[in-house]
Amino acid sequence: MKKLTLFFLLMASALFAQIETPEQKKDRLAWWTHDRFGMFIHWGLYAVPARHEWIQNYERIPAEQYKERYFDKFNPDLYDPKEWAAQAKKAGMKYVVLTTRHHEGFALWDTKFSDFKAPNTPIGKDLLKPFVEAFRAEGLKVGFYFSLIDWHHPDFTIDRVHPLRGNKEAIAGNSKKDMNRFRKFLKDQLTELLTDYGKIDLLFFDFSYPGEDGKGRKDWDSEGLLALTRKLQPGIIINDRLDLNNVPGGYDYVTPEQFMPARWPERNGVRVPWETCQTFSGSWGYHRDENTWKSSNQLIAMLIEVVSKGGNLLLNVGPTARGNFDARATSRLDALGEWMRYNSRSVYGCTAAPEEFQRPENTFLTYNPETRRLYVHMLQWPFKTLYLPGFKGKIKYAQFLHDGSEVKYTVSAKADDASHMAITAGDQDLILQMPVEKPGVEIPVIELFLE
Repeated sequence: MKKLTLFFLLMASALFAQIETPEQKKDRLAWWTHDRFGMFIHWGLYAVPARHEWIQNYERIPAEQYKERYFDKFNPDLYDPKEWAAQAKKAGMKYVVLTTRHHEGFALWDTKFSDFKAPNTPIGKDLLKPFVEAFRAEGLKVGFYFSLIDWHHPDFTIDRVHPLRGNKEAIAGNSKKDMNRFRKFLKDQLTELLTDYGKIDLLFFDFSYPGEDGKGRKDWDSEGLLALTRKLQPGIIINDRLDLNNVPGGYDYVTPEQFMPARWPERNGVRVPWETCQTFSGSWGYHRDENTWKSSNQLIAMLIEVVSKGGNLLLNVGPTARGNFDARATSRLDALGEWMRYNSRSVYGCTAAPEEFQRPENTFLTYNPETRRLYVHMLQWPFKTLYLPGFKGKIKYAQFLHDGSEVKYTVSAKADDASHMAITAGDQDLILQMPVEKPGVEIPVIELFLE
């Protein structure tokens, strides 16, 4: 019976890939490619030691010792998901992805398949249900992160990224582990997440590392996980970390992590939907002593650059063990929100500019194909003029986005000898007449109405 059920799941997945046309996939991803900006939240037991979400791995802590040290200390009494949702919405984020379970194996919900869960800690309750309700109430789409790795599960074999790698005695115990039981455990927990919390918009699997002493699609039964996910949530969007990149319908978008692609990513010469996940600092989970935090200007510029290359930005917050966002995260969310309040029109519904538009120096361009408006983001403020190369005859009006004030422009004209002015623009260029003083906006945006 189990083999028959798996067979039908695999058939359903293959049928889905065959039936869905490129246009249908585009429609399924339409909300995501429009919204462009989401919040990633890494929260788990690792918030207690506050030294990175991979602390168990980095410090090679056995599962029993890790649980004994931190499990009974997890009591996020300040947890208020309504406040989290309000901060995400104010920052201009349109969707959220929460780590329901990270590599440590600790579940935020009341799973029936593990005792290593939030309801068994001092907080004593399911933390996922109020989270989902709070974010939905603010109108944000809800996504779940689901770790394929589980360093706590007794049947998860020790491999090259396990905390006990190099421990010969522990590795010898692999012969007594049953990965079939672990694969069933994955499906059981995934089924809970995709049936008990209503419509889930996005699923972020993490992650495969095939090869010597690694784990890939066969270890997870990735095809089975994919088929189960499609069956339980047919409209869901799925990332590319199941090791199914060469399987039709094996993923919906690619996920460069802590990395900015030089250009719109391609697979087999075709542009693909993509999203980069990034941190405020160098850690995903709450890290008290991490001091390499990006400035507000860097984060705003990052969002703009991602959209200018046709992608999405999933920006991470690591809540504390008390359950709140720390001051460093809050200040940056506030700065993002202040900028998005006036300039979100250059983000939502936007993508890379058509190739006919050359990017002026020290700017990023985004483009809304529905409104036919082009947005020039000023990374560095120029003195009096901004040259738009080859823009002659292509625009009919220009204005600052933050206040709707007109920006005048002229066509390049030859200067005579008496003017003491050099000819610095071509005959097909436009010259925007800029105020000497930069407006009080972190990164000013000029909105161009195209012909």
